[in-house]
Amino acid sequence: MTKTSFTIDAMHCGACTGRVERVLMGVPGVQQASANLMARTASVEFDAPATPANLVAALDAAGYPATMGTARLDIEGMTCASCTGRVERALNVLPGVTTATVNLATQSAQVDYVEGTLAPRDLAEAVTAAGYPARVKDQGGAPAPVAQRQAAEASHLKRQFLIALALSLPVFALAMGAHLIPGLHHLIAATIGERTSWWIQMGLTTLVLALPGRMFLRIGIPALVRGAPEMNSLVALGSLAAFVFSALVTIAPELIPASARGVYFEAAATIVTLILLGRWLEARAKGRAGEAISRLIGLQPKTARVQTPNGVEERPISALTTGDILLLAPGERVALDGVITEGAGHINESMLTGEPIPLSKSEGDKITGGTINGEAALSYRVTATGGDTVLARIIAMVEQAQGAKLPVQALVDRVTRVFVPAVMVLSLSTFAIWLLAGMGFTHAFVAAISVMIIACPCAMGLATPVSILVGTGRGAELGLLFRRGDALQRLAEVTIIGFDKTGTLTQGKPALSDLLPLADLSETQILALAAGAEARSEHPLARAILDAAAARDIPHAPVKRVKALAGMGLRAQAEGAMLWLGNTQAMAQAGADIAPFSAQAEALAAKGRTPVWMALDDKPVALMALSDPIKPEARAAIDALHRAGVQVAMVTGDTRATAQAVADTLGIDQIEAEVLPDGKRAAIDRLRAHGPVAFVGDGINDAPALAAADVGLAIGTGTDVAIEAAQVVLMGGDPQGVARALTLSRAVMANIKQNLFWAFAYNVALIPVAMGVLVPFGGPGLSPMLAAGAMAFSSVFVVSNALRLRRAAR
Repeated sequence: MTKTSFTIDAMHCGACTGRVERVLMGVPGVQQASANLMARTASVEFDAPATPANLVAALDAAGYPATMGTARLDIEGMTCASCTGRVERALNVLPGVTTATVNLATQSAQVDYVEGTLAPRDLAEAVTAAGYPARVKDQGGAPAPVAQRQAAEASHLKRQFLIALALSLPVFALAMGAHLIPGLHHLIAATIGERTSWWIQMGLTTLVLALPGRMFLRIGIPALVRGAPEMNSLVALGSLAAFVFSALVTIAPELIPASARGVYFEAAATIVTLILLGRWLEARAKGRAGEAISRLIGLQPKTARVQTPNGVEERPISALTTGDILLLAPGERVALDGVITEGAGHINESMLTGEPIPLSKSEGDKITGGTINGEAALSYRVTATGGDTVLARIIAMVEQAQGAKLPVQALVDRVTRVFVPAVMVLSLSTFAIWLLAGMGFTHAFVAAISVMIIACPCAMGLATPVSILVGTGRGAELGLLFRRGDALQRLAEVTIIGFDKTGTLTQGKPALSDLLPLADLSETQILALAAGAEARSEHPLARAILDAAAARDIPHAPVKRVKALAGMGLRAQAEGAMLWLGNTQAMAQAGADIAPFSAQAEALAAKGRTPVWMALDDKPVALMALSDPIKPEARAAIDALHRAGVQVAMVTGDTRATAQAVADTLGIDQIEAEVLPDGKRAAIDRLRAHGPVAFVGDGINDAPALAAADVGLAIGTGTDVAIEAAQVVLMGGDPQGVARALTLSRAVMANIKQNLFWAFAYNVALIPVAMGVLVPFGGPGLSPMLAAGAMAFSSVFVVSNALRLRRAAR
């Protein structure tokens, strides 16, 4: 029987508690459920098949979602896919944990859990108890020192490798020198003697295992005792078996038949040394894989100059608060997000957008921490600190994506769960088969150790996460932020990409191009009324009308009770009449007959302009047209997507004629025109008939489509709502970022497949070699030393192959 409890903020009355209890009791396996209205909690006792995850799902479906928390853990000692599986199982068995994703490349875990059932420290303690020391990652907003941790790991492994190398070289020289240098065997026998040589080798090998090799024994042996062997267990067993047998031959040779009295100290020492070499090279490569995060963290200055009543003071960034006035010298990096209060100049935002041209900024404009000031001295007011800054959110976004597990990883997880036990069985079988075949103890023993050493779940465990690590880091450098790691795989699979028009393919800054009075009102009266109504609107088209009125110094007419009509326009009370402003649907709702003027509207739409009608009550009084220039990069973006074999669609609320004009200019394959915001989800479903679909947008009205698409890509210059609904954020406004994101995602998936092929093919090919199956009967198979070298090379190869992604999507 398992007990857990949930915090449920949505309970407000006794009826709610009854509903919650009935929902929980309806889940198979639940024995008892009790909801407490005062504490806003529900306590549950359950057996299989009930799990915390399906209890949470049942509460969500009933409208009483459990309050969820997310914790990130830094974990030490994970060296292969078996380790990550062990850690995931240790977390998933905890009552209250709904999902746990462990990443070998970043040595971290992200855990979603039900608040009230656990604390983050409980998660860390459970992982530590499983044999992998863990601590809760800093959640205070400051980026974790990833680069320092990776550098420290590489430095520690290098030091351990050098110690092992210094101790192993004399062992190797004494044991193998006789085979490499003629006469050395006789020299050893004539001077120190063979048995003394064995004693020296045993002493040095003991130091190798006790000092640098202790990491394998400390982790591998307890894991073996717990019945959950992993990579360290194989290394520990292989090296210990060689050492213990050799020690028996040295200390008590009478216990071993004369024909089998050989020592393998060099195998035990060299195995540890070569695997440490592989781990060190792997750690160095992983450090380079995480360079993107390190560079992002390094963009923020450590101190800033603050204007105070007592003058200018230099303060650390951590001591700054919102509202502080900071001074920004020419060429200096912006310390934190803020708004310019004095001065004007240019800011280089290439770290955010990838666009090298500095942007003009003046009083009232926003600036972002980490960007670079031009040649002007500025003052600005801090608007965000710590984890609330754009840079901190970008870092958190990239780290979250890097910790994700792609669907393709599922196969690896199933294989690695049984891999190490299977290798141990193969090793014992190899020993038994060669012994029964009459090849003698020595041959059987060497083959069994080689099988244990050459098997490498490390490469399988690293194949996917290290590619995600490098790929998402490369994306951050290009201004492509993958908010979810699985978006990499989903984007690579899309066959059609839909674009919103306004602000995505066009500049998003429309201007009034035509104004045709249809009644007795003058242009001045029309613009005054339109501006009075649009002054209360946030639609991009409203700005065009307001700018046109301002350019002619036309004051806004008094209007009241302005109401936005979603996807149509707006209505307002003006001069004793109802004012309607919008598209044909708005006119239909007003009951205005615009048929006599439809030819004029169609002619404007054919030029790619957006007709906007105005009516007073049910009488049409004006036809205006707004023109939104197409972004100069849009055509190149569409062409690049076509070259990639992807169809391109446009989903817009504009008239079909306007949409068709833009589509013809850009070479778009398919259009969905006159689509209301609540109809964009249905438009995405229609596009999905062609295959997996991605959607690119920037506005609030695009959020449903961004969420409904297989992959949503938000233009970073768009609204926060759109960015939150998307899985990928293009930090700049350049639509060519979509083609770069597609290219990068395909490169990452190809890289993952290469890594997985290598990892599986390596084991499939070399385990039989180590067993001696693929050599002539009676042949030596593969020596443990060569097996250790091959195993180390396997992981290094996978990481090095992933590093090629640092040049992807150029």
